Amino acid sequence: MNKTSVSIFYPCYNDWGTMGSMVLLTVQTAERLGLDYDITLIDDGSGPHTLQLLDIIEEKYPTVKVVRHEKNRGYGGALRSGFAAGSKEWIFYTDGDAQYDVRELELLVAQASPEVDVVQGYKITRNDPTHRRVIGRIYHWMVKTAFGLRLRDVDCDFRLIRRSVFDRITLIHNSGIICCEMMVKIQRAGFRVAEVPVHHFERAHGKSQFFNFPRIANVAKNMAELWFRLIILRKEI
Repeated sequence: MNKTSVSIFYPCYNDWGTMGSMVLLTVQTAERLGLDYDITLIDDGSGPHTLQLLDIIEEKYPTVKVVRHEKNRGYGGALRSGFAAGSKEWIFYTDGDAQYDVRELELLVAQASPEVDVVQGYKITRNDPTHRRVIGRIYHWMVKTAFGLRLRDVDCDFRLIRRSVFDRITLIHNSGIICCEMMVKIQRAGFRVAEVPVHHFERAHGKSQFFNFPRIANVAKNMAELWFRLIILRKEI
């Protein structure tokens, strides 16, 4: 029986409080599931504390490599580096803040069949402060409506994607709107998506890089530009 082949990556920006446990749980899960796997950590210009931890992780775990950005490129830039680093049949990623349980990769792998190209998680319950839940609901509704996305949870970054998907679609954004860009292009290209419920937890370390008003305003501007490009101009996949 062939092993499921998965390249795993996590974007990391000053996630020194969570990255060590995430890697440990990932290795344990991948070994338990019998995966053919590798792990890449995308450091997006973190400070010395995180860099020291990543050096220790890389030394301790031979299956882990670290890709380092000298300067912060943004969430989209980190994801693009992670997708480019993938070499296995499937690519799995989630955020480095441990708000998702990496052990639930098992749920995604169970749906990875020849009839599926993307296994997309959706949050059973969002465990965030009230203002984040409200903004998240508004964002989810606006994006689904504006782009015609047929997903239960647009912004759930817990995904297993065939590497061959990226032979068909090209991602260009370095900001957080890359997730919307990616899922619109995946849907437009006709790739088959399965959705799986996953748990979402309170942030254990650090704070969100997204939820401040200047950043939200910038995301709104970038989202309008993306909508114009993809929906009005119908630009290439």
